[in-house]
Amino acid sequence: MKVKHLIYTLLIITIGGFITYRIISNKGKNDDSKKFNDKKSPTTVNGIVIKTTTFDNNLALSGSIEANEQIEIHSEVSGIVEGIFFNEGSNVTKGQVLLKVNDIELKAQLRQALTREGLAAENARRAKLLLQKEAISQEEADVAKADLASAQAQSQLIRAQISKTSVRAPFSGKIGLRNISPGTYITPTVLVAKLVNTSKLKITFSIPEKYAAEVKSGSIIDFKVSGSDKTYNGKIYAIEPEVAVATRTLQVRALADNADGKLFPGTFADIKLPLNIIKDAIVVPSQAIIPIQDGKKVFIANNGQAKEVMVDATTRTDSSILILSGLKPGDTLITSGVMSLKDEAPIKVQIK
Repeated sequence: MKVKHLIYTLLIITIGGFITYRIISNKGKNDDSKKFNDKKSPTTVNGIVIKTTTFDNNLALSGSIEANEQIEIHSEVSGIVEGIFFNEGSNVTKGQVLLKVNDIELKAQLRQALTREGLAAENARRAKLLLQKEAISQEEADVAKADLASAQAQSQLIRAQISKTSVRAPFSGKIGLRNISPGTYITPTVLVAKLVNTSKLKITFSIPEKYAAEVKSGSIIDFKVSGSDKTYNGKIYAIEPEVAVATRTLQVRALADNADGKLFPGTFADIKLPLNIIKDAIVVPSQAIIPIQDGKKVFIANNGQAKEVMVDATTRTDSSILILSGLKPGDTLITSGVMSLKDEAPIKVQIK
């Protein structure tokens, strides 16, 4: 029995020793692994040393092109269209007759009104003579005079209605497609055609409120339109006096010449608005900027580690962006691999 107990004791001691050895061995491996991870090799990234430069500050915007003047042509009176005196898509001059509505009834009414006016004038003349002879009262003379004035006003009213039967162009421009034909019964609600003046065009656009103080009337803008490589220019002539609360933008309008007729109302314009020229500006590559919820950030090199820095970035060009605050000359800005970097990550910077 003693031998049996001794064997059991030896087995227990052996198994316990083996378990203890495994625990110590695994712990050593974990410690070695942790030390290895702690000594992770630095990430190689590209960077540039921040320098100041002169920055021609241009704001890229989108706007819409509108006709300098544009209206819908309507007749002010109802009647049968007697004649149409314009060709669709042609140029018309200010004051040109575009449309004539039949005015036979109005002319008959005018003859009737003129007859009444003549009778009222004769009555007023007689009343004046009788008043001088004290044959009638002042009141009777005043009534005759008022009747004459009423008859004259009625004649003037009918003349005005007759003049409205001739629809004239309010300004020179190009007239569009007509919607009526001779013989049509027209009313003031019927659209005859559209008239636009495209010799000059308005470019309307909005700018963020933070640039409101930098925009001045008389400034020149450059713009392009889709389908053309030509750069056009316009002159700012009007600025809205208040910022729109809903969009926090300020509306601006410029005027551009369109002598060649290649610009069309209703199209979009890609606008370049020149702001102030900034000296000692800090301009960095766009790929170095990381948009986040609270704004924008970059990484700079700091003693072999990546350091996260919040920046105030503003005007953007095709490949760079202007930094207002957050960076200073001499900082080493990381320009590659920024999306995978973390604050205080070890890095090795290759300056370009």
